[in-house]
Amino acid sequence: MFDKFKNRLEITGTLTTVTALRISKGRSTEAIGSDLPVIKDALGRPLIPGSSFKGALRSRLESFLRGIDPNLAANPAIEAEWSITNERLNGHNGIKKEVEEELKQYPEKEQSAKRDSLLTEKIINETDLASLLFGSPWIASKFQVRDLTVQSDAWFGQYQERDGVAIDRDTETAADGKLYDYQVVPAATPFDFKAVVENAQDWELGLLMIGLHQFETEQIPLGGGRSRGLGVVKLEIDKMRWIDVEDHPEFLLEYLKKLVMGDETAYEDAADYKDEWVQKLIDRLTRKETKLSETQTQAQ
Repeated sequence: MFDKFKNRLEITGTLTTVTALRISKGRSTEAIGSDLPVIKDALGRPLIPGSSFKGALRSRLESFLRGIDPNLAANPAIEAEWSITNERLNGHNGIKKEVEEELKQYPEKEQSAKRDSLLTEKIINETDLASLLFGSPWIASKFQVRDLTVQSDAWFGQYQERDGVAIDRDTETAADGKLYDYQVVPAATPFDFKAVVENAQDWELGLLMIGLHQFETEQIPLGGGRSRGLGVVKLEIDKMRWIDVEDHPEFLLEYLKKLVMGDETAYEDAADYKDEWVQKLIDRLTRKETKLSETQTQAQ
């Protein structure tokens, strides 16, 4: 489904820690230093994996979608709860078998070209909304987030060390030999943020806008120690650059020319489309809710 370039949204900004942040790389094996150091880049500076940001964003949006209808967001951690299981895709009566049956109505010389479009259509129709944007084992993600690197002019190696202790649940006191220390990145540390979305539909962009707004309003924490108040972050979006060339090859040619020349007018300001994209999402969810209600009424 990504064989043709249709549109692209580039989002850049700054993610700043409001409280201390701990994204641990696991227990240290070093003789000295913190028991639980944070993830760092090759130069020893703090790093927020893009997968951590994307995972937290997906989890929050999935919770919203499930609040509307549990079928709108599958559970990516359990195959039995996927919208398309391996059995549904490859099984005896699976999607691929259905496609092969439908291909029999087409001339043999057309079947090869038709197979991919039929399979893609069926997969999209049965895939939950969250997976259409964020990806799944059977469909590629449209949304990519780069690893967030600390802004070099604001970083001077100022890691903080904190003490922790495991609690004995019987005595409700510190367990013997369970003292440890862990490393955190201090509050007010800024990280560069960049994300890209390609070939997204308007409603998918609306879903993304809602998710990013959660980060803008400090609603989604990152990393460990959240019950201790760690991981509160704030996203400030600097630019959202948008290009849409679907069904307009002349626009694509002009975009590529400007891109090579470094012309900033190759993109539009996506801020002008935010409200429209969110409304497209609301419209789609409303239609799905209406269909669900009609189905339930007929079943009764």
